[in-house]
Amino acid sequence: MLKLAIPMTIQQFVNSSTNLLDVLMIGQLGETAIASLGLSNQIFFLLILFLFGISSGSAIFTAQYWGKGDLGNLRKVMGIGLTMAITVALFYTLIALLIPDKILSIYTKDQAVIELGSQYLRIVGVGYIFTAITLIFMSVLRSTQNVRLPMVITIIALTTNIFLNYCLIFGNFGFPELGVRGAALGTTIARIFETFLMIIFAYRFRTAAAVKFRELKYSFSFFKKVLRTSLPAAVNEVFWSLGITTYYAVYARIGTDAVAAVNINSTIENMTFVIFIGAANACAIMIGNEIGAGNENKAFDYGLRFLIICITLAMIFGVFVIILRPFILSLYAIEQISYDYAYKIQLIYALTMWIRVANLMIFIGILRSGGDTRYALLVEMGSIWLIGVPSALIGGFVLQWPVYYVYALVLSEEIVKLMIVFPRFRSRKWVHNLTSVTA
Repeated sequence: MLKLAIPMTIQQFVNSSTNLLDVLMIGQLGETAIASLGLSNQIFFLLILFLFGISSGSAIFTAQYWGKGDLGNLRKVMGIGLTMAITVALFYTLIALLIPDKILSIYTKDQAVIELGSQYLRIVGVGYIFTAITLIFMSVLRSTQNVRLPMVITIIALTTNIFLNYCLIFGNFGFPELGVRGAALGTTIARIFETFLMIIFAYRFRTAAAVKFRELKYSFSFFKKVLRTSLPAAVNEVFWSLGITTYYAVYARIGTDAVAAVNINSTIENMTFVIFIGAANACAIMIGNEIGAGNENKAFDYGLRFLIICITLAMIFGVFVIILRPFILSLYAIEQISYDYAYKIQLIYALTMWIRVANLMIFIGILRSGGDTRYALLVEMGSIWLIGVPSALIGGFVLQWPVYYVYALVLSEEIVKLMIVFPRFRSRKWVHNLTSVTA
């Protein structure tokens, strides 16, 4: 577990640290800049979750094929992943380049926020296709237990991102002072750089992702078989992400102070969740490899151990978040009302972290790796669209509660979700050996 989880946790930590530093640097420009960055990144958030759905759907097969030792079919699945990911990224690129103002107007009516956010999107949209390629390569490397190479490449790329943002936002070291546009430009250059590094080193070290073009080709019948299991994972991410971005739309309509507070808390969530995202990915790899090798009892045992470890850690992390709130918020140049909102939101987040971690482990680490994607889709969609979104709309628009009460109301769907999926885990009905699907 540690061999897999630690490099992925470090990678996620560096990624989240970069996001935090971005928000801190942009935060020096005021609430409007923070809000514009937060809302603009909702577009990237939708894309990255769609890509995550595609890559994790592919990883269900690549992990099991690796456990079986079937490299040929593994690379055909990689070809499917690249086709789907690049197609989706191209669609989002066109949105970011052509109609960013129309998209941002869904979230807010603040013209200053829309103008800054549109400038940001028109630049970062150029890097979306490169991000798609990187994620598929990274997914294949991780599924085959090669987690160190993606970690090193990500650290190099994100360090480059931080340096470029520092130079281009504030005009340091002789660079032009571009503000929000500088953050977008630095991020885009770093993403393109990361893709080239990923491809070069994947082939240099002859990894499982070092494929020849002909090995990526697949038949339509094979594509349909893979899609039957992987598509629900991608659809799950899309509709889940639409639900999350609906929450942001509600927060934004409450006010710019509210969305700034939520955006600050999101960076803290990302920082504290890094170890659990690494653990969930390690769990998915280990369980998938064992199922592919035919060791179903060991796969269930691994799932149980991961749950116990991660829930315990989440409770400990929650205590630290509560204690460190004043220090964290003192780093931001924000008004008192935004400070108060963020302070209360972080308390709610800290108290409920263990519930969200349990759901993360079961959905991403266990059900998905076992190929139980349809059940996961039904539960996730039902909880967020029948409980979470209506709660946000009622709290924000009908009851007109403060943003921290709306945030708490939204988390009710996490509680319901856990009550449904934990019995599914115990039943072992989620275990499906998919290696019989061959070209």
